[in-house]
Amino acid sequence: MTGSDPATIELSVKEKKSAAASSVFAALGLTGMKLAAGLLTGSLGILAEAAHSGLDLVAAFITYLAVRVSDRPADVAHPYGHGKVENFSALIETLLLVVTCVWIVYEAVVRIFVRHVEITPNAWAFLVVIVSIAVDISRSRMLSRAARKHRSQALEADALHFSTDVWSSAVVLAGLGLVWLGQHVLPRQAPILQKADAAAALGVAFIVLFVSFKLGKRTVDALLDSAPDGLPEKINAAAAGIDGVIKTGQVRVRRSGSRVFVDMNVEVDRNLSFERTHAIAEAVEARIQAVAPGADVVVHTDPRESERETIARRVRAVADRNLIPAHNISVHDDKGQLYVDLHLEVDDHLLLHQAHELASHIEQDLRTDIPAIKWVNTHIESRGTGIGSGLDVTAQEPKIVEIVRRVADEIVGRPCCHSVMIRRQGDKIAVSLHCGFDRDVPIIEAHRISTRIEETIKREIPSVDHVIVHEEPEDH
Repeated sequence: MTGSDPATIELSVKEKKSAAASSVFAALGLTGMKLAAGLLTGSLGILAEAAHSGLDLVAAFITYLAVRVSDRPADVAHPYGHGKVENFSALIETLLLVVTCVWIVYEAVVRIFVRHVEITPNAWAFLVVIVSIAVDISRSRMLSRAARKHRSQALEADALHFSTDVWSSAVVLAGLGLVWLGQHVLPRQAPILQKADAAAALGVAFIVLFVSFKLGKRTVDALLDSAPDGLPEKINAAAAGIDGVIKTGQVRVRRSGSRVFVDMNVEVDRNLSFERTHAIAEAVEARIQAVAPGADVVVHTDPRESERETIARRVRAVADRNLIPAHNISVHDDKGQLYVDLHLEVDDHLLLHQAHELASHIEQDLRTDIPAIKWVNTHIESRGTGIGSGLDVTAQEPKIVEIVRRVADEIVGRPCCHSVMIRRQGDKIAVSLHCGFDRDVPIIEAHRISTRIEETIKREIPSVDHVIVHEEPEDH
């Protein structure tokens, strides 16, 4: 199916039904004409063609029923939809063709080696075969276009039937021509040329058997969920080209009627945010659908350690895996042995022993993930998940605002402080301020200066419990 919106789906279903219905009427007319001509002339070739067209009629009707069912939406009992109905109908058509070929081969051998049958080719017989070839060419092209557009195996089977009818009818036409030649031009060769019709029937049978084998293999592959040839490799190559994909993993592809279902794993950096990981999965899905239009794609992302990942990022990844934010991570290398210090943020409602258990679990995970770690020191602090009743008292505390500005400006060495806000929570005070730093100062230096500002404010104003310094880059 080339689209997923209701209007496109409805148009697709309508076009497939129309193609299948026209195939039924064409097969009905051809079967009637060939049967009449075969009975009138006694030609096994034409009778073989009539039998072939008769089975085409049955197959076309089965195809019509299949396309009516296959496009029904998925339900609880059929979560992958009803597309397999098309594959099953194609298998039935194949079996019917094989049965017909067995009968044709048997009758042709009998006529060649055992029983003589008089054949009287006439203008009506030649006309029927020529008309049959013209109709078959028209129908096969129409069905092929519909099969490619809607990726329908049932319509493809019908198209193959009509295209092989063209060649088999041409063989029968040649056989009738040789019989007529023996009767009217080369009477001495008539006994041999009389058998050309049966030989033509054998040719029809072998052509149909060859096509039936190819069609049968594809339908069985689809029913057994075999991956379409080359498609997994194309999907792997397409997904590997997406920015953020470290490596592609298992790819599972199955076909159900006109639809392709793809399940695939891709490895991404475990330190990426959820939003970024989701964006990578969506990009992979879009690339796969460009390779297999209309495919139903499920992409599973596996977090993996990247080659460029630092020790500090690996430590943070382990903490994130345990749903505990970490900061102030420092790693010390002492002759190949690593010593790690970090701060862990836990919920306010936890008791000390519960928080300590979490920290111990993370320490153990770190040693497992990074065997070179010899020692881990963790500092447990509150995440500040609660919502306090802090009131803005900036206007009522001008002295505190003045002290905050003075401390920040003195430490930085120039006027830099603005947007000071004072909030009171019970008997404690929280201070926030914005401070402009040189835009090219290293972040570690900016953090050091901010820490000095925070510590000095707390020392000069004992009632201050919490200080936040917002660093801003400025040009000088």
